[in-house]
Amino acid sequence: MEGDSNSSSGGFILLGIADHPQLEAIFFVVILSSYLLTLFGNSTIILLSRLDARLHTPMYFFLSNLSSLDLAFTTSSVPQMLINLWGPDKTITYGGCVSQLYVFLWLGATECILLVVMSFDRYVAVCRPLHYMAIMNPWLCWRLAAVSWLGGLGNSVIQSTLTLQLPFCGQRRVDGFLCEVPTMIKLACGDTSLNEAVLNGVCTFFTAIPLSIILISYCFIAQAVLKIRSAEGQRKAFNTCLSHLLVVFLFYGSAIYGYLLPAKSSNQDQGKFISLFYSVITPMVNPLIYTLRNKEVKGALRRLLGREREAG
Repeated sequence: MEGDSNSSSGGFILLGIADHPQLEAIFFVVILSSYLLTLFGNSTIILLSRLDARLHTPMYFFLSNLSSLDLAFTTSSVPQMLINLWGPDKTITYGGCVSQLYVFLWLGATECILLVVMSFDRYVAVCRPLHYMAIMNPWLCWRLAAVSWLGGLGNSVIQSTLTLQLPFCGQRRVDGFLCEVPTMIKLACGDTSLNEAVLNGVCTFFTAIPLSIILISYCFIAQAVLKIRSAEGQRKAFNTCLSHLLVVFLFYGSAIYGYLLPAKSSNQDQGKFISLFYSVITPMVNPLIYTLRNKEVKGALRRLLGREREAG
């Protein structure tokens, strides 16, 4: 089609906050700072999970997966954002947009599944503590992680491919910071009813349903924690679970708003800021939430720094 060939040759224009150019320098500094903190925080968790034998447990295996996911998730979008905020050129090549569309959706959907897996891990740890290591054996952990990554990939292949089949009729101005399914559907000039139906159905499956499962599992976890006789044991269990719940609400809340409610939102700027939240802010705060409330991670960091001082 003519519109598709035009888009293929000229790429797209990511408008971002082009209508507020006076804010671009501020956004550049904030996003760059957040990205650097994301790289540092998530890399630290991955490093500690690999080097400290005390963290070789299912919980930190999945946390290391989450950190790896967040590193790739934010890297798939933030560098292009920074390039577009730095100067007047807001373009992204057609290949770059397609790659971003597939990768960003793949990693986002993977995180939706992985957070459910992590809640299952916490459920077994609190409700079945005597059988925890037997149930959460390495064989099961690796397969749950594989299901998360492959499930996210399957979702991306379906939704992104359907989106790229739409006629864009030469439309190149993407009203957002990145190429993602909701903004690309709005760019299309043909019938998008099928795409919107698939988007709503799949996103319900990957956001609303997982969130419901997580909340139900934490009702059982709360009941089990209240039965723990030790006050210290209760506090430790609550701290670990609250960290995970905070990550869950931050991620799912922004994802549901960005993907399930875009058509109902009349405030386009608000939608853009929500996309920044789940693509930039959430990957940055995840390691902060887990490390600031977790004595085991802080202890592993102190041991690592202590070994480095002794070696020096």
